[in-house]
Amino acid sequence: MIRCIVVDDEPLSRELLKDHISRQPEFHLVKLCSNALEAFDIIHKEVIDLIFLDIQMPSMSGVKFITCLKNPPAFIFVTAFSEHAVLSYELNAVDYLLKPVTYERFCIGISKFLKQHIEQETPPLYTYFRVNGKLIKLMHQDILFAESMKNYMIIRTAEAKHITHMTMKHLEELLPDKEFKRIHRSFIINISHVTSIGRNEIEIGKTKLPIGESYKSSLPLWKKK
Repeated sequence: MIRCIVVDDEPLSRELLKDHISRQPEFHLVKLCSNALEAFDIIHKEVIDLIFLDIQMPSMSGVKFITCLKNPPAFIFVTAFSEHAVLSYELNAVDYLLKPVTYERFCIGISKFLKQHIEQETPPLYTYFRVNGKLIKLMHQDILFAESMKNYMIIRTAEAKHITHMTMKHLEELLPDKEFKRIHRSFIINISHVTSIGRNEIEIGKTKLPIGESYKSSLPLWKKK
């Protein structure tokens, strides 16, 4: 169970995050905090794995709060202001969510957290994708490969293809890198489904996919060739 808190002075934002968290069965919301002082008290009494943290709050900002902690838990900034994005990376935030936070964007942040902090012990076996206006759950083992089409990804399984609004970079962040490898600027594959490897192409079932020159040296399958 992943224990988390929300630290935000806006009641509507706290309630929205509470609702999003309640839809994640592996997450437990320990407390909703309206300011940093409440959060300080909880962190020193409870084991907290993840903080959803507003930046601009009265008395103490989220930035000052997190930098005051000697060993801070993982945290995701939640804010209405985009200008703090660079600072969030400097502070090693897991993600940077803009209000109002949609459930789709929330799930991306959660996936980043799981990949960075939980994957080594209990790797997630699935990822949610928004397809045709709803979130669908795809098991990693069922994904054959994905192809980029501008700002969309076509994710192919043996049974169907799913089109989702997402960049290749985002998809790479969501999928476990031990199972999925980039072989071309337009393709990422599940290496467990590879049936044959040629000098310039890989076959997955009856589908042939090109290998980009810049990806040959870093592709484990290619090295074995």
